[in-house]
Amino acid sequence: MSVLKQLAEYLYLRPKDPSRPKDKWIGYMHGINRISIFIFIFCLVLLAIKLIF
Repeated sequence: MSVLKQLAEYLYLRPKDPSRPKDKWIGYMHGINRISIFIFIFCLVLLAIKLIF
């Protein structure tokens, strides 16, 4: 279940956990993960559009 919670935080669907430790490098990692998820969703949409038309 924690994977779904983390994914919701990446996609800004859920507020961040205030008890989580703050670290610059973890913040960078989460930012890169967020970008990769958005690119993956964008590519899925493009593939769906290509298959429809």
